[in-house]
Amino acid sequence: MAEAQRGSGEGRLVRLGFGDPQGATALLRQLDALDPHGPIATEQLITTLSESADPDLALHGLLGMAEALHRNDYDLGAFTRTLEMDDDFRRRLVYVLGASEAFGRHLTVHPRHWYDLADPSLTGSRPSIEDVAAKLATAVDAAKPVDALRVEYRRLLLRLAARDLAEGLLVDEVAAVLADLAGGALETALRIARNDYFTAHPGAADCRIAIIAMGKCGGRELNYVSDVDVLFVAEPLDGEPELPALKTASQLAAAAMRICSDHTGEGTLWPVDAALRPEGKSGPLVRTLDSHLAYYGRWAKTWEFQALLKARPVAGDADLGREYAERIGKLVWSAADREGFVTDVQAMRRRVVDHIPAADVDRQLKLGPGGLRDVEFAVQLLQLVHGRSDEAVRSGTTLVALESLTTSGYVGRTDGAVLADAYRFLRSMEHRIQLYRLRRTHQVPEDDADLRRLGRSLGFTKNPVADLTAAWKKHALEVRRLHEKLFYRPLLAAVARIPGGEVRLTPEAARQRLTALGYADPASALRHIEALSEGVSRRSSIQKALLPAMLGWFAESPDPDAGLLAFRTISDSLGSTPWYLRQLRDEGASAERLAHLLASGRYAVDLLQRAPEATAMLADERELVPRTPESLLTEMSAAAGRQEQPEAAVAAIRAVRRRELFRVAAADLSGLVEVEAVGDALTGISVGTLTSALEVARRKVAKGQPEPTRMAIVAMGRFGGHELGYGSDADVMFVHDPLPGADEKAATDFATQAATELRRMLALPGADPAVAIDADLRPEGRQGPLVRTLASYASYYARWSAVWEAQALLRADPLCGDAELCTAFRALIDPLRYPPNGISERDVMEIRRIKARVDAERLPRGANRSTHTKLGRGGLADIEWTVQLLQLREARNIPGLRTTRTLAALRAGVEAGLVDATEAETLGIAWELASRIRNAIMLVRARPGDSLPTDPRDLAAVAQICGYPPGESSRFSDDYLRITRRAHNTVARLFWDD
Repeated sequence: MAEAQRGSGEGRLVRLGFGDPQGATALLRQLDALDPHGPIATEQLITTLSESADPDLALHGLLGMAEALHRNDYDLGAFTRTLEMDDDFRRRLVYVLGASEAFGRHLTVHPRHWYDLADPSLTGSRPSIEDVAAKLATAVDAAKPVDALRVEYRRLLLRLAARDLAEGLLVDEVAAVLADLAGGALETALRIARNDYFTAHPGAADCRIAIIAMGKCGGRELNYVSDVDVLFVAEPLDGEPELPALKTASQLAAAAMRICSDHTGEGTLWPVDAALRPEGKSGPLVRTLDSHLAYYGRWAKTWEFQALLKARPVAGDADLGREYAERIGKLVWSAADREGFVTDVQAMRRRVVDHIPAADVDRQLKLGPGGLRDVEFAVQLLQLVHGRSDEAVRSGTTLVALESLTTSGYVGRTDGAVLADAYRFLRSMEHRIQLYRLRRTHQVPEDDADLRRLGRSLGFTKNPVADLTAAWKKHALEVRRLHEKLFYRPLLAAVARIPGGEVRLTPEAARQRLTALGYADPASALRHIEALSEGVSRRSSIQKALLPAMLGWFAESPDPDAGLLAFRTISDSLGSTPWYLRQLRDEGASAERLAHLLASGRYAVDLLQRAPEATAMLADERELVPRTPESLLTEMSAAAGRQEQPEAAVAAIRAVRRRELFRVAAADLSGLVEVEAVGDALTGISVGTLTSALEVARRKVAKGQPEPTRMAIVAMGRFGGHELGYGSDADVMFVHDPLPGADEKAATDFATQAATELRRMLALPGADPAVAIDADLRPEGRQGPLVRTLASYASYYARWSAVWEAQALLRADPLCGDAELCTAFRALIDPLRYPPNGISERDVMEIRRIKARVDAERLPRGANRSTHTKLGRGGLADIEWTVQLLQLREARNIPGLRTTRTLAALRAGVEAGLVDATEAETLGIAWELASRIRNAIMLVRARPGDSLPTDPRDLAAVAQICGYPPGESSRFSDDYLRITRRAHNTVARLFWDD
């Protein structure tokens, strides 16, 4: 070590950025000891080391290389003199060694490659494709051509890395040269393969073969380490038969892939992947051009055309490669006109995101949110949409394509520049991460030492970890907004006056983009956008800021047109209200929640359009929690009490009901409540509605006179089970109990009039949805009296009750009206539905006979038994009858079975050991899914339905509400069939004893 360094001490090394000053001191001494003529570790060298990404790593690599020169008796003296005198060489070498452990190992094996870093022509020179190919081609005539190719490739890669690190090349240039290196390596590999093959098979048929680069190599934007995606196209020589030529071509293609991919004593280049070829790995490795064209013309999917955007001939027969590119290009640019284009594009992006392990999402540079694939995918989609009519935007290079899209007016100037900067930064991060070990990775490291080296290599020298992380997150955030920036804001600018440098799409371009994003009626959508954003008022300014994001959220739903129309309607109603737009602007979750709600179906939209002010509750997730029955009843009674006329009082009750229905629907569509909680909440709303409306009806009938009787309403069916759906009627029975001394007939007349008036007022036409009350489950059905006394119920059940009525009473729950009467009615029916001695085998046979008849006769004509959620195989009726038979048999002994709720009874059966836990889980999952689907159908159509929709758009909407990602309707249907099939088999064992 030189005298100046010997006195510097370890403290100085720490200040210069060395992490292990003791180790660095020892390494510097070892370095000096190699050259007896003078010190190697000069002041200039230590300063340069301190400027590298990792001074310790650089010093370690430098010592290894110097030792290799010394060990092999190479020109160590020339190396040390150049290291001292040539500032450019010293910087290139040290920067490479400080950023790349892999190149440190390479220079230990091939130490004389230091001459390349001392080459004066290296600075500022960009090798041409031809230069790169010519240098790599020298390997063809070597004694071991495959090893020679690897050595020459690494030598050229070293030269590029040195320029990249020392000169700060733009990532565009680095990626282009890397692609040129890959193309040259493929050309050389093909030539080696041809020599080997025809040496071994001198009589084999010859062929013309071209290698078409795909992906990043095709786009001239390759990484330091990446799979190289390719296709092969081949033709026989003029007048020669096709099959022998294709056999030769297949052998050459396979051999060229092996030459690049195999591991030898000199390592490997990179994997060559031909999976993007027609039919993927199942298809032939090599095809003729006509075969390629036939496949793409008839069978190809949208993602295959998206991949072909980057197709570029790089090796083999140049004329054949050019012909392939020209003829395939014509098909690529008509892809956006194909049926299913939008659905395919949306599915592609979802597949990319879904395949990222959850633990990796936040550190994925390529595939995570705000990652490289977001930019690339967005640019490619815009190219597919607009490139069919504009050749200027057809480049396979992401940054060139983005610049062309900006220049041509499809992306705003500012947006294009910001996105290009973000993309360059993320690609630079990716390159530096890969350079360290020359391994294929897109994962940002978590270790502080790795982050420090990465940050310093990118120029963050003061606080490398914190500054790198902040810059990365900033750029990722910009990219995450790309849907608004690239797709939706220009649509707004197509019809609105937006100041500044915003892009202004032509009407035709805007319609093309809306169609590509899933809007079925782009002309109407543009009219809605224009109506929402016209003018220069504060209201229109806020809408202009909101609309791009809203359009994107609408496009994620099966029916974006309906969402946009509903948004316009709501905005027209509330636009002048000061809080509405302010809430949407300032509460991001509120706007997104509203967008998804409006585009999910008609039910919630209809409720909201009747009272748009309910939008306010979307601002706070806590506001969407269903209210308790007690608080609802208090509010409904108070609302009714403020009205003088009975009809107005019931209208006030129905208004509260409508708002609460919207609250539950909004929570449901936002994924905040499970199906059991939805049933509970809807039941609570109905209880409050009927209880408060009954008070109004009784007052109206009494006309100020004392009432002669007490009244109660017994909830039945799904109402009694606390399992109401959005489309459920309220099944009830009315009971009254005359007050002491009252005339029974007068009391019955009063109760009957009150019940009739209740039903009439709740069914009146009005702004709020009617309440359908069904009293057909009462004794004697429609032929019996609407209202009975408690004593009459007791007499009827004692004399006439059949086992099916006991089964119906399992769902009876007196919930409304006089509390004491409710308790008395419950005491009356408990011995009937929970018989002290259970039920006889004859009763069991009768229940099974009735169930068989229901199965045979009740299914609506034309309904599919496999997809009918109520009466179909494994549907609600199957499961509920099974649970009810268990209750009739065992509730006398098991208190937990004395419940009107299906799932609660099922859980009690498991706890009592009456039902196997696995079987109960099977039934529970099927019941929840069927109930969820019935609710979802109502939310989508605003009318009840029991069968899975056959309309594809409705099915997609129902599937999304049930938690399936867009594009997964088929999996949703298949899951339903599988789940209900298992439930049906379980019912066969538990109910039918099969």
